Amino acid sequence: MHVADIFESQRTTFSFEFFPPKTPEAAEQLFAAMSELEALKPTFVSITYGAGGSTRELTNDLVVRIKKAGHIEPYPHLTCVCHSEAELRGILERYAQAGIRNIIALGGDVPVALQGHDRSKDRCRFAADLVAFIKKFDEQRGASGRRGFGIGVAGYPEGHPATPNRVKEMDYLKAKVDAGADYIVTQLFFDNHDFYDFRDRCALAGISVPIVAGIMPVTSISGMNRMAEMALGARFPAPLQRALNRTNGDPDSVRRVGIHWATEQCRDLLDHRVRGIHFYTLNRSTATREVFLNLGVKDAQGLLV
Repeated sequence: MHVADIFESQRTTFSFEFFPPKTPEAAEQLFAAMSELEALKPTFVSITYGAGGSTRELTNDLVVRIKKAGHIEPYPHLTCVCHSEAELRGILERYAQAGIRNIIALGGDVPVALQGHDRSKDRCRFAADLVAFIKKFDEQRGASGRRGFGIGVAGYPEGHPATPNRVKEMDYLKAKVDAGADYIVTQLFFDNHDFYDFRDRCALAGISVPIVAGIMPVTSISGMNRMAEMALGARFPAPLQRALNRTNGDPDSVRRVGIHWATEQCRDLLDHRVRGIHFYTLNRSTATREVFLNLGVKDAQGLLV
């Protein structure tokens, strides 16, 4: 189903993010997690994407495999980095033929292994360009308006790390929406005030598409440090840090604090009529399932709060 139809029919969406496995063991872990989360009937799952080489092919293959299985709707990430026009068209054509209806369009970062890549050779430099490219692809294939690919784009409640000018940042986000994006899914955050302020700033900028909140439960101190690195500046509020400090590093206690914090974030977001919650799962199911149980959510697609 096209994502625009989903937002018309569902007041609140629930979705999960996975990344392509690189080893047989990782693949086993991924499909075990997906099998367990499938029972929650998520609105969709997103599949992350690495530019260039085998990582790109892993994403494409995994997305098609999930689609063929028919149990969960996959939304593949697609980035601008390291892609010629022919490559982008080839990926979009493969997805269209496989019945993939929705894509998350991102600017992307040059992988470490490809440092020095000449971005001037890329067909799209920014996410807004990629959104426009996808819309043009739809038109050339004869798709009518929004019945081509549904398109999601990224938003940053705490600010995009590459754009310190917060006024310009909203201009860039609006450019993605004006190019044809159907919704925004945010980077992870730990203070809901940041999300609500971001949502208000979007409204002031004339952005009216649904905004989905990105949540990642803290399950370990080492994992929290990795989050800070991956998110390039994620802010961990003092109350969360104090709660974690009280655990004295005990793994079970850290995990309970993280699950409780994420549960309260989600409860508050639902109370404030969030349009969707997107869980960054790290290819594991337990923490996400626990948050769902704490919220009383049994069927994500049936939630009409």
